[in-house]
Amino acid sequence: MELETERLLLKLLTLSQLKLWVNNISMLEVELNCKCNKKPIDEFFLNIINNQIKIIENDLENYIYHSFWFIIRKEDRKVVGSIDYKNIPNEMKEVEIGYGLEKQFEHNGYMTEAVSSFCKMSFIDEKIETIIAETEVENIASYKLLERCGFKKYKEERTHWWRLSKYG
Repeated sequence: MELETERLLLKLLTLSQLKLWVNNISMLEVELNCKCNKKPIDEFFLNIINNQIKIIENDLENYIYHSFWFIIRKEDRKVVGSIDYKNIPNEMKEVEIGYGLEKQFEHNGYMTEAVSSFCKMSFIDEKIETIIAETEVENIASYKLLERCGFKKYKEERTHWWRLSKYG
């Protein structure tokens, strides 16, 4: 599954591609015709990916909500970041998203473009009416990104919580 924006391709990774991301990034690059960051995945994020692989293996029909989407810059096929759902939509038709951008690609509008398109695509899904996101208190860049995409802050605790509704 793929989503195209003006400058980006968002590519949903299959289960086998997720495994390649962890075990053989060079092979994944060949399969997706892209260029990934060659630095090793940090242990925290590696554990998240491996956990998602296990979840997908037990819930293949919902893999779209458990996998990651690579954000690929069209001009040179470089992977600039990723975006994902953190789980399947709940009974209130809410789903949380997460996203990350490689440091060297910050301040180019890539993540705003990706999140905006991802949310529009998400609202086509009848299981989704509200998208939520969590930010660290000090992450001003993420606040601004979510605000540009139409999210409203609805809760402040140790972290801040944001919401975007299908119905405004």
